[in-house]
Amino acid sequence: MGQVSAVTVSCAVEGTVDEAVVRKVVAEAGLDVGTVYGRQGKQFLLQRVDGWNRAAGRGLWLVLVDLDQDYDCAPPALQAWLPRRASGMNLRVAVRSVEAWLLADRDRFARFIGVSRTLIPRNPEVDPDPKRTVVGLASRSHKTRMREDLVPRPRSGRSEGELYVSRMIEYVHAHWRPRIAAETAHSLRRCLGRLDRLAQKGEC
Repeated sequence: MGQVSAVTVSCAVEGTVDEAVVRKVVAEAGLDVGTVYGRQGKQFLLQRVDGWNRAAGRGLWLVLVDLDQDYDCAPPALQAWLPRRASGMNLRVAVRSVEAWLLADRDRFARFIGVSRTLIPRNPEVDPDPKRTVVGLASRSHKTRMREDLVPRPRSGRSEGELYVSRMIEYVHAHWRPRIAAETAHSLRRCLGRLDRLAQKGEC
């Protein structure tokens, strides 16, 4: 008897760091990633979510959006952004941003950035700006290259260093453990739980 093929999930994300996270999380659940759409910011994503929702009537989708400061919690955001979801649509919200999911693997993140584990937030989902926290941690790193890559240069007008994205993608690919992070990041745990059920049943 031939091996059963993994379920394929089409995805849409805000940016390339989010794409790395989605690919890692989907693979963690034993699923295959199909085409990844978006990568042009949050507004672009939300403007097109209705179309992807229609496509989810014929296939399986995972759309990941940062909560940021738009709402107090995920449920009202989901209701506002897509009140009626197709059977194949999995719209998931990272609270408050995908960086909170990365910080939630405290041991690995501390070693990667080059700071003491005690500096990593115990509950990064209550952090109002996890990305700013990542940059702040990098500024305290004992690794010169990490400081140079993640911290913006003075008067650059940037909120992060020029190699922030590539460094975060490196961390996701080589170090981040979604199952460990999910023990702390509840929105990640809910996302993984949905994907696990999808892998088991082959349906939403």
